[in-house]
Amino acid sequence: MTTEKKLTVGDIAPDFTLPANTGETISLQNYLGKKRVVLYFYPKDNTSGCTKEACSFRDNLKNIKAKDTVVFGVSADSLKSHEKFTLKYDLNFPLLSDENHQVAEAYGAWGEKNMYGKKYFGMIRKTFVIGKDGKLEHVFHKVRADGHGEEILNLLKEK
Repeated sequence: MTTEKKLTVGDIAPDFTLPANTGETISLQNYLGKKRVVLYFYPKDNTSGCTKEACSFRDNLKNIKAKDTVVFGVSADSLKSHEKFTLKYDLNFPLLSDENHQVAEAYGAWGEKNMYGKKYFGMIRKTFVIGKDGKLEHVFHKVRADGHGEEILNLLKEK
């Protein structure tokens, strides 16, 4: 278990390579110098907040892509769970499976949570916008799931 680390704007984004529900393996290295990357961490497939967040990215993806940017959702769920979630909500971007939460830990998105007085470790909802140079351009340590895709799009429009 890890204590939550706080990455900040200007930090080099931790490298990652994870399996995606699309059948491919996604690595940050493949996008450096080519595309900006939105990497968002969410707790669990098919939960209300995570569904709102994913659908918000889905609905804004065309315009986000027009800003030379790709979107990846990351949770500790299995690829099979991601496939069901993607089909159910017609998601149009890859979901990455971080079952051992190593990438989440590197980004400070895995830590202690508290629900109804019960403490446990889990995925913390966070979003990172990684520039083509591999540095963090924007960091969201607290995310409001509903409308987050639109929030990211508006931020990209400022660039």
